[in-house]
Amino acid sequence: MTLQRERFDAVISDLNMPGLSGMELLTQVRRRYPHMAFLVTTGVDDVDVGVQAMRCGADDYLVKPLRESAVLASLERALHKRQLEQQVENYRQHLEEMVAERTEQLQAALQQVESSYEHTLQALGAAIDLRDNETAGHSQRVCRYSLEIARAMGWSDKQLGSLARGAYLHDIGKLGVPDGVLLKPGPLTADERKLMQQHAQMGFDLVKDIPFLADAAEIVLSHHERYDGGGYPRGLKGEEILLSARIFAVADTLDAITSDRPYRGASSFDAAREMIRHLSGSQFDPKVVSVFLSIPEEIWPTIARNQRQIAALSSQYRRHSGILRMGLKAIP
Repeated sequence: MTLQRERFDAVISDLNMPGLSGMELLTQVRRRYPHMAFLVTTGVDDVDVGVQAMRCGADDYLVKPLRESAVLASLERALHKRQLEQQVENYRQHLEEMVAERTEQLQAALQQVESSYEHTLQALGAAIDLRDNETAGHSQRVCRYSLEIARAMGWSDKQLGSLARGAYLHDIGKLGVPDGVLLKPGPLTADERKLMQQHAQMGFDLVKDIPFLADAAEIVLSHHERYDGGGYPRGLKGEEILLSARIFAVADTLDAITSDRPYRGASSFDAAREMIRHLSGSQFDPKVVSVFLSIPEEIWPTIARNQRQIAALSSQYRRHSGILRMGLKAIP
């Protein structure tokens, strides 16, 4: 076919031709060259034939005998139409490329935002640890413990992200507790205990209006609620307590029992499991406890060791960074 060897802007074809009919040629041209103008000519002045040709993709239908002016006018309209179609197609392709480029740029920007969020969380966690050295590394460990339980319950990545933020920042309200209460070595008085308990509400008030932490705020507020309703600050009971907070309660107790304190040494993970089992239905949600107990026991000390190593390296890094900054300041 000549069309395969040479480039044409338009085809003018009779409907009745030996071998390949005009309709068959039209079909092939439209399939291979969608933006080529195509005029159909015929000696039969039949409206139905013209309509069929137009439906198959013809740009115009000319009845013989042909007049030069009519052919030129029809050809000009057809070429202009196909030119516009080509421009629209080029714009569409350019738009797709532009959208793909903008999408890539947006994804890169979102990654930077997520990285900034992560650094912000790390800074807040470090501030909590520096404020309360007695529980250094506690936030990281309970975060990992909570995620382990939630994964065993089949939580989605989005749910896990919200849980992680809430667990990591659960004690952020302690930043507002006076040193005399927070760092007191002995037992707290009744008034001091009430003041300490305010850290849940203070933490909630700190993070509730921060957009990327809003979904974690409820965990911060509810992490000291008890399944039997004996917790604080709202005395919520059973499923009134957010499930993520019920998961966190188990993780928090696990770490409290298995960590050293100035007034006692750490107990074993086996002892912690038995204590949590014993408190199922009173302090803890029985369903969460059941999932917790189904997880192999060796998982927990492994997480604890890994997190303590990370905390030690982080502390060493911060100490060396501080020494370096002091040294740089001393340089004249």
